[in-house]
Amino acid sequence: MNQVDWLNKFVLNMWPYLDRAICNMIKSKAKPKQFDFIGKYKIAIYLENPSLGTLPPIFYGMTAYETNEKQLVLEPAIRWAGNPNIVFAVKFMSAKIRIQLVDVQIFANLRIHLEPLVPTFPCFESLVVSLLEQPHVDFGLKVLGGDVMSIPGLYRLIQETIKKQVTSLYHWPKSYKFPIFDQSTVAKPVGGILYVKVIRAMRLWKIDLLGTSDPYVKLRLSNVKRTLGKTSIKNRTLNPKWNEDFKLFVKDPETQVLELQVYDWDKFGGDDYMGMQVVPLNQLTPHEKKIFTLDLLKNFDVNDSPDKKPRGQLVVELTFDPFKLGRQGSDSIDRSLSDAPIICESGALLVNVISAKDVEGEQHTNAYAQIVYRGEIKKTRDSAGFVEISLADVVNNGRVNEIYDLIDSEYGIVHVKLVWQTI
Repeated sequence: MNQVDWLNKFVLNMWPYLDRAICNMIKSKAKPKQFDFIGKYKIAIYLENPSLGTLPPIFYGMTAYETNEKQLVLEPAIRWAGNPNIVFAVKFMSAKIRIQLVDVQIFANLRIHLEPLVPTFPCFESLVVSLLEQPHVDFGLKVLGGDVMSIPGLYRLIQETIKKQVTSLYHWPKSYKFPIFDQSTVAKPVGGILYVKVIRAMRLWKIDLLGTSDPYVKLRLSNVKRTLGKTSIKNRTLNPKWNEDFKLFVKDPETQVLELQVYDWDKFGGDDYMGMQVVPLNQLTPHEKKIFTLDLLKNFDVNDSPDKKPRGQLVVELTFDPFKLGRQGSDSIDRSLSDAPIICESGALLVNVISAKDVEGEQHTNAYAQIVYRGEIKKTRDSAGFVEISLADVVNNGRVNEIYDLIDSEYGIVHVKLVWQTI
């Protein structure tokens, strides 16, 4: 193995920022699991502002390997004796405990693939990590005010369970992949379409003085800031029936959750919040309809006092149709079939307008993009040029990534990427 003193100095200086980035990633990955526990066991688990402490891991050596593939393989030996401050708040019914992770020691031999190598900084698209052998894991757990590990036999049971679980998930050839490139400027292939039918609600809270409400439901997906759907308002009822359908685009069905929020419409002021519930999308079997009867909650904050009376129930029907893999960009398809008629399939067209150049305007030029589908204009302003792209070409080829000359523009060009995802 090669000496890596330089790498340890680099990690030491970067550790405060790595700490924050890693903790944010842990919280985002833990959130769907939190919803699983709430949905199945009525147990709320909340990760309180975790920190990995001030002591970074130390590299004791590293070996690099050359391969014939477009990748770089590294095998570092890492040891971490950290002082993290990681506290879990666990709430069941009205009981609440806080458990702290302390005195962590982890010794591991890793295999890291930087792949594929590309001519764009930092010159690789993703970092793939796996374990070469079972790691050494040692730690303590404390209920704030007591020591969980003092219970006879519990320490060894938890320690061995974590070792086996981590090894089974990430022992070579299994691995975990970290995307490196910022994908915000790339048209991401979405995971599929979620069909939501909001059927009805039952026994909702009485918000108005008259003993009725005017309820409606908002639909969102986690990691998406805006509201993706909203039902109609049902006037003067605590048992509304909607039977309304929505289609939502899903990026990652393994981590995203459907968020449903019920409000009481108020004609003269802000709408009153009535309750919410979530459904992790990993509970759905592709192409199968499933009906959920959900108990509405105030929120998932374990620090809030529990509701004294039920907030009612919401009934929804969900179906997830994942996009088919291998349709786009397949060079194995015989190009002689390109003139064959297109089979009518459902799908999603992802449009990414990357850039435009030399676009003329009458006065100040504020560039924007306009999409027209079946005669419907998605954005409306004075045109500075346009381009027509055959949808049949996109469907047949799976994707199009081209620079086009703008029609009605003397010099203007536009760079567009289109991806067709089949359901």
